Amino acid sequence: MNPALLPRRHLPWPMPALVSWALAWAVFLLLRPSSPVMAWCAGLLVCATLAGLWPMSKWRRTLTAGGFPLSLLLTDATWAVSPALWLAPLALLWLIYPLQAWRDAPMFPTPHDALNGLAGATGLRDGAVVLDAGCGVGHGLQALRLGLPGAHVHGIERSLLLAWLARLRCPWAAVRQGDMWRRSWRDCELVYLFQRPESMARALAKAEAEMASGSWLASLEFEVPGRRPDATLRHHPGKPVWLYRVGAENTTNGSSSPQSRGPNADKSPERRP
Repeated sequence: MNPALLPRRHLPWPMPALVSWALAWAVFLLLRPSSPVMAWCAGLLVCATLAGLWPMSKWRRTLTAGGFPLSLLLTDATWAVSPALWLAPLALLWLIYPLQAWRDAPMFPTPHDALNGLAGATGLRDGAVVLDAGCGVGHGLQALRLGLPGAHVHGIERSLLLAWLARLRCPWAAVRQGDMWRRSWRDCELVYLFQRPESMARALAKAEAEMASGSWLASLEFEVPGRRPDATLRHHPGKPVWLYRVGAENTTNGSSSPQSRGPNADKSPERRP
């Protein structure tokens, strides 16, 4: 099957996983009366096949392939246990991480030292307001505090439970539950993101529309398409922090850009001409 034929646009994550698990369970329940072993193998084959065909990241592929056998182990220790009990952990997952949050980005922690040197690279003063947009349980908040020790650190997280955990882990940060795209960035001098590649153009557009000229957008790992960074922090292989200055008009077609400041902007400085 050609992966391009799969309706990816109409099934945002985690719907591909839910569809795969549902089909696997349907096949299993259909075949179980005649042969439990065949039913088990057929369910595994359905999940593994769909996980291999659907375009998705490695961790999502693993979750999709492993969901059916894990649910089988949890519900089929005795044949009297209903497979419907798998809905309980699914409901808990939905509560912890709402569907809308999966459309933004899954929860991956920011390395604790990923933002070291941020003060020197941006020149932000003590007391600057910085925001971790999509703060999860607070790893990015902690990295911001290390990189900008004099800043007022704020966080916003869509999941109510994760926002509560972030407040517990980072009592010095102002964390609230909400939608990062609806929260105004007008009061921020730097917004930090660890999002998805397809979210970055939207993030820059929001920054340019709401933040003051000279403010900063920082992105771990993923670049803004069509825009060269004004500075880069490299502390972890494969996880650079791209820094974009609002209003800099710095594009990949050769236009000029301001120089980044400070000795910690990059281990191998990438100053733009």
